Amino acid sequence: MSLNLETVFAEQVTLNSLVQNLVYASGTVGAIMVVVGLLMIDAGTTRSNNLLNSTLEKLLGFFIGFATYFIIGFGFWAAQYYIMEGATLTDSIKDWWLAGGMANARAHEVDPGVFPGLNTFQIFIFFLACFAGIINVLFHFAVAERMKAAAYFIFCAVATVVSSALSWATWGSVGPLTNPGFHDFFGVGFVYLFPAGMALVMVPKLGARPGMFGPHPKVASYDAPSIGLAATGLVTIFASLPMVILSCLFFFDPEALAVSVTMANTSVGIAFNNYGLAWAGGAISGLLIAYKTRSYAYTLLGPLAGYVAGASGFDVYLPWQMFLVALGAPFVAYAVYEFTLKRGIDEHKLFPLFLGAGSYGLIMLGIFKAGTARGGYLGFEDGAYAFQHGQIGIVMQVVGILACVGTGVVTALVLGFILEKTIGLKVEEDDQASGLDQKVWDIAPPSATPAE
Repeated sequence: MSLNLETVFAEQVTLNSLVQNLVYASGTVGAIMVVVGLLMIDAGTTRSNNLLNSTLEKLLGFFIGFATYFIIGFGFWAAQYYIMEGATLTDSIKDWWLAGGMANARAHEVDPGVFPGLNTFQIFIFFLACFAGIINVLFHFAVAERMKAAAYFIFCAVATVVSSALSWATWGSVGPLTNPGFHDFFGVGFVYLFPAGMALVMVPKLGARPGMFGPHPKVASYDAPSIGLAATGLVTIFASLPMVILSCLFFFDPEALAVSVTMANTSVGIAFNNYGLAWAGGAISGLLIAYKTRSYAYTLLGPLAGYVAGASGFDVYLPWQMFLVALGAPFVAYAVYEFTLKRGIDEHKLFPLFLGAGSYGLIMLGIFKAGTARGGYLGFEDGAYAFQHGQIGIVMQVVGILACVGTGVVTALVLGFILEKTIGLKVEEDDQASGLDQKVWDIAPPSATPAE
């Protein structure tokens, strides 16, 4: 089809819109680099006999989530803005499923009176699809080496649809929970707490990995092969997330006024500095805990805990507040980590970081920033969606935590029950001990590789 310049809607393809498109596109780059960092952490902490299989399962889980989101997921999140304008969830899904009208339209051919800023919304499909895949990667950390691949892949597809619906309620400014006051700048609820909720159900079902808490006939102890590689992955994530932060901001006239996705007052500089201080505060406390307990794990858990605790409020914290909250986060993660260790619970990432530090951060946000105006949408002066009509408060923060964790628990209970009665969930213990690289891919374990 040839281009007819007389039918081009120039308002959709201005230089200003291109700059915004590039800002949001950079967020997709940051999200992909987060996946790289997560895979490096996995490679540094997974037993060598299972490393290839674990990496491939995470990568395939990412793409299952990514593809499923393109097929159906974005319509759920976008529905909050459709409902705000008097349309319905069904209208949103019709427009934004894989073959939907808006998902397949060229921006310059769409009247801005019908849908302004179409390019930006289309880029957001890619951006949020990356996080749908990341949710699956994070969930795999809790079930790696123990859950059957087929069961995990089914979990990935279902979890993407459920988390998409959850994002409609908990991430934005006019969803069912965000409009009344639940505040979550970075998506801690649907990205971190949701998979942790699923892990609460699945970890007890799958049990501990051989050698994790005591000697096994085939595994004397569970040893991480390369903490240096895991640390490099941590820094890769740290370097990637600033681009994602930009994509959690909306930009309005005049020029490029930044408002957070929650419609709270913010600025690019404040959000970035809060991000940096969250890592720094967590790293300092993590270092103190690591040397006090002589456990190197907290040198990695500390900065991650600070970041996860601060992520929900990067937009509204003052830097000194962010630093104080981050300093406390590793102690919460430490308490949860030690609780799981003493009880033989084989989950050392999602529980301390997300259930612990993530919930702590959402609650601290409700305390430190209580009364902060947010919610609604810019341009609405009255009514249910009036700009900044809602306020941050502890009650809605707790409601949001329970909703996100509870959704994960219910999803895993239902799906786990079905899979347990059909294809099965758990890899046999002997196969876990021998290594899934050999079982699935016929790759000999490192110690069995003949010398040249």
